[in-house]
Order: sequence, then C-alpha cells, then structure tokens
Amino acid sequence: MRLREFYPPIEPYVSGLLDVGDGNEIYWEICGNPAGKPAVFLHGGPGGGLLPDFRRLFDPDAYRIVLFDQRNCGASRPSAADPHVSLEHNTTPHLIEDIERLREHLSIDRWLVFGGSWGSTLALAYAQAHPGRVTELVLRGIYLVRPSDEAWTFTPAGIANLFPAEWASFRDAIPAAEQHDLIAAYGRRIGDPDPAVHLPAARAWLDWELSANTLLPVEPPKLDDATVVTFARITHHYISNGGFLAHDALLSGIERIRHIPAVIVNGRYDMKTPPNQAWDLHQAWPEAEFHIVEDAGHGGSEPGTRHHLINATDHFRL
Repeated sequence: MRLREFYPPIEPYVSGLLDVGDGNEIYWEICGNPAGKPAVFLHGGPGGGLLPDFRRLFDPDAYRIVLFDQRNCGASRPSAADPHVSLEHNTTPHLIEDIERLREHLSIDRWLVFGGSWGSTLALAYAQAHPGRVTELVLRGIYLVRPSDEAWTFTPAGIANLFPAEWASFRDAIPAAEQHDLIAAYGRRIGDPDPAVHLPAARAWLDWELSANTLLPVEPPKLDDATVVTFARITHHYISNGGFLAHDALLSGIERIRHIPAVIVNGRYDMKTPPNQAWDLHQAWPEAEFHIVEDAGHGGSEPGTRHHLINATDHFRL
C-alpha cells in the first residue's frame, strides 16, 4: 500500500486576531479554497501552537482550512511566556467558546473539526457542547484526561518503565524531598517569576513531554525560551486541573455526538496517549471508524498515521 503524503506547503490567504474577552486575543488564519468546505484544526499541547504542516492535512482545493492558536500560546496574546500573565481565564470551557466565537466571526454555519492529542480532547468537548455545528470529526492520539491517563505519564508505574533514563532526568530535576508529587513540585518552579528558576524547570518538563513522542527517535526541535515556557506553563495548568473536565466527561457525553461521522486514529506504540484511550472511546462509540496504526507512536506526521488522517479528510471532502 502506498502511504499518503502531505499536501504541498500552503500559506494563509487571510489572518487576524480575534478579541475573545478577558483581555485575550487569539490568532487565526485561513488557507485553501475560500469557497471550500469549512474545517477547523485544533492543535495539541495544550499550549503547543500551530505548525505549518497542520495546513497540509487537507486538500487545499476542497477545504477552507481554519487554524488558530489557543489562548496564550503561539501568536495569540498575551503570551504565557510572560510569567506575570494569568492563566485564570484559560480553561476548556473558555477554549470551547473561543471556537464558537471564531466560527461566528468567520460566518461559518457548520464545519469539520480535526484534533490530535489535546486537540482530540478539545474537539470532543466542543462537539458535545455544540453538536449542531459539527459536520464530521477527525481525531488522532486520543487523550481523555482521566486520572488513570495522567498517572501513566507522571508516576513511576507508567511510561517511566519504558523510558527509565528520561524519567530519571525528569524526576531528578526536582529535589528528592519533593519527588512524591512531581506535578506540584514542577508547578511551583514553572510558576516562579525568576527565569533562573522557571526556565530550567520548563525545559525539563518539555524534555519529558517530547521523550516519547514518536515510535523511532527523532531530533528534538530547537525551541526558544519563550516557546518552552509557554508550553510548560499551559500544559501544567491543564494537567494540574484535570483538563477542566469532569471525570469521564468525554465518554459519558458520546450520546450527544453519536450521529456525527467520525474517524479515530491512534498509534499502536503511542506512549503519550496509549491506545487504550482510543479503544475506550471506540467501545463507547462503535459507529466511529477506528484505526490502530501498527507502526506508529504519538506523532501526527508519522507515515501510517498521516495516511489515515489524510484519507479521512479526503473522504469527508465529498
């Protein structure tokens, strides 16, 4: 089988900043065909921001592709890179309403919603809040934000067993007396206004996040300090608050979206969002098309995963 490649690189034909209240503005852009089928891309992290390759998951002749940076990351303002910027108004309900404001601002009635990793969480939450606005869902690297899902990533009983050296670096960046609660210990450091304190903690946090991102090791991206602090602050904010979702909220809300055509894709060897989460979603929602990619980890650009995602957007363009 010949695996699908990304569509060619493409640039936005329009972009802007949208005031979403609470002193926040979100950066948005549109690519592709102005008369095409509307689709919105929800990035991961949270706090990961946009990458140019995200635009390339859609046929630019068929889709009006909307992308945006979620609150306080990427080109959205103010940036969480400034330790004095409050994240009080950065929660899942806020992000859901930001998506709705953007849809209304762009005069879009209904759209396909695409989300990977944290983006899959947000896509499910948005669709369950506004099912009448969603034509289809494309979901990758399913993240349900349950306590068991967080324990897999942040306790010694989970992924640490597969990445012991990387876990040791993450753990030992914190003094032994505080290692019983690493999330709280990192929170104190990442939230410290002194760069000498928050920057090393943010880099250690990001190193752990990236350590298990793909099936085969890849060169980690070289990120500037602002991007590292932004990602660490926002990701920690959501993890320490349970994603601002009730326990099992996403699975218990499936009845509201059962009628929406959907594709679920997850790597067999996804160490960040292991396939049990995708499986649990599929068990609750057997009507959704389900793919386990046998030679993939968590990365959305890994060949097998990319193949299924582009097949899905191509199918739904019709």
